Parts: sequence; structure tokens; C-alpha cells
Amino acid sequence: MRGIGLMSGTSLDGIDAALIEINGSGLTTAVSLIDFVTVPIDSGLKEQIQLACDPIKSNVPLICQLNVQLGHAFLDACRKLCAQANVSLDTIDYVASHGQTIWHAPSDDPLTNSTLQIGEPSIIAYGLKTTVVADFRVMDMAAGGQGAPLVPFTEYVLFQSNTKHRLLQNIGGIGNVTVLPKGGTIRDLRAFDTGPGNMIIDQMMRDLFDQPFDPFGQTAAKGKIIPKLQQALRNHPFLTLSPPKSTGREEFGQQFTRGLLAQYAGEPAQDLIATVTDFTAFTIADSYQKFVFPTLGSTDIEVILSGGGAHNQTLCRMIGHYLPDGVPLLNQDAIGGSNDGKEAVAFAILGHETLQGRINNAPAATGAAQGVILGKIIPNPWTQQS
Repeated sequence: MRGIGLMSGTSLDGIDAALIEINGSGLTTAVSLIDFVTVPIDSGLKEQIQLACDPIKSNVPLICQLNVQLGHAFLDACRKLCAQANVSLDTIDYVASHGQTIWHAPSDDPLTNSTLQIGEPSIIAYGLKTTVVADFRVMDMAAGGQGAPLVPFTEYVLFQSNTKHRLLQNIGGIGNVTVLPKGGTIRDLRAFDTGPGNMIIDQMMRDLFDQPFDPFGQTAAKGKIIPKLQQALRNHPFLTLSPPKSTGREEFGQQFTRGLLAQYAGEPAQDLIATVTDFTAFTIADSYQKFVFPTLGSTDIEVILSGGGAHNQTLCRMIGHYLPDGVPLLNQDAIGGSNDGKEAVAFAILGHETLQGRINNAPAATGAAQGVILGKIIPNPWTQQS
């Protein structure tokens, strides 16, 4: 089958679209990446998304309209991907769309355990004349899970090793790690959010330098750590929570970041960027020290970075500084797959499993009571019925 995976993360870097050829299912899955594209989200739409995520300024009409706008943006990303790959639209068997997270609020209370991703899948199905799978998180949450992280299932399928413990660390807006013990089964994997990825860094770069992110960590490299801020950040309660755990913009988003800027307004801008970059690096290594190394040790381990943060050389250097000696820090491309396209490919795989009627969550990662089939299927509306 030929499918497209769509992902728009909390960092709002753009819409990632991956075109794949996929055969088999479960552990026999074989995936070939045909092409990949990131379609930037224009500044106006990005501002609308950020406004919709603000619990004070958001409103129902905004979210309703934004749901439609994002549906058209996702459809446009599919068309641009197929044009770039020189692939006819009518050869696409399905699209799997994660959507854009507006709010994610995992809770032990089943009446408040909730999440919301928007980007109307019916628009994609109608415009591309194909089947769409979307809204992946909610079934896991119905089963008592946190609805995240969902990528670990696909990481186990593609990257399980019999010789190395693998820690697959994604650094998008939020950082998350999948722990694959060597020779383990899907029941042995663990996954959780490590804390902020690029989210705080990007927001500060927008507010202080009018730039969307810190290219290669150049700004952070020129700054110095602010000890008082460094310590305050390390006291954040999320760091002490035990997995499974997940977080998002509601914890480390614009409100949090602008609170820091107000509190430390007299500090040099480059030092602020350096300190929050250090915080991301620390949260990643600290989570390993607390929740991974005590059970696996720190030998026969590979830490494999992916996502936008993997391009931040200063951040990578800081992560390496906090890791024990002898723990290698690799890029996703070193073990196969696509660094930037990893999550879009993952949702293409998850969508394929959904269409096959196969369980595709990882309860060990999300805390769900059982394995379930994720996603909602929007049939091809152009299919003729007899």
C-alpha cells in the first residue's frame, strides 16, 4: 500500500508529510520512504493556533474555524508532497493524520482525561479522494492511558535491537524518549515525555530575537548559564513525576516562557537562551538517570536523537555533557529512517495498522489498561456503492 503520514507538532515548525510504501503488518512491517516534505505554517495561521491553545484567550468559534483551516493546510501538504515526488494523487491508498494538538490534559480521572487534535480529516478525504485515519490519541485515553506517546509502537517495530539498549529521544516542541531494552518484547518497552524540547527555546527566540528558532544553537553558544534561573527550572515538579507521563504546551508553553522573561527581564538575552537550552538537555539526561539507568545500567546503550532539536548543535553538546562517559549520542539517520520525517512516517505506520484492524498502541508507554486499535477511519467519500 502507498500512504501518507501527516504530523504537526507542538513546536509549530511546519506540517511534516511522509510518503511511504508499506507492506506486511506488526513485526513483519516493511516500510520504504518515498519522499518527505515539511510545509511551513504561515505566520498568520501559527498565531491562530497559538491563540487557540491559550486557555484564557481561546474561544469556540476560533477552534471551529481553525479545524477547517488546518484541514485544508494538511490537504495542501499532501498535494505538495505528491507533486515533489512526481506521484499521482490517485495512487494514494490512505492518509494518516495526527492533526494539531490544541490541548492535552491526561488525568487519573476518567471524566477529565482528555485531549483535542484538530485539522478536519474529512477535508483531506474529500480533496484527495482517499481513506483517512485520524484522531489517534482518544482511544488510548478511553482505555485509561495518557494518549501519548504513540510513536513507541512503531519504534519497536522498526528499531528493536538484540545487541543494544536503545533510547530513541525525539526533540520536538516536547522531548520524549522510547526505551527499547535489547532483545525485549513490546511489553518491555517504556516511553514517556522527558520535558520541554524546543518549546521554551523557540518562544524565547521569537520574543527576544524575532526568530522562529535558534539555528544550530548559535545563540545559545554565545550565552552563559544564569545559575539562579538554572536552579529554578530544575525544581520544576514535572521532573519528579514517575512514568508514564506526558506534557505539552499547557505546561511549558507561551505563558510559562513569558513568565520567565518577566521574572528575569534584566538578564542578557543570549544568556536566557543558553539557560533554557541547558534546561532541555538536563531534563533529558536527568530522566535517564532517574528512570532508565537504574534498571538498564549505562552500558550497551545508544542514545539516538531525532526531531528539530537534533539539529541544535549546542543542545546536543549539552546533552552529551550530562550523559555518563561511554554513552554514544547518535542521530536517527545512523540507524536508518529519517530524522526529520520520523513522526510522520510513524503515523503512516499507525494508520496502516488501524486499517488492518490491528492493535497499535503500547500500553507500557501510555499506561492504558490494554492494547487497543487507535484512530477513526474516514472512508473515501468518492467510492461508488453498489
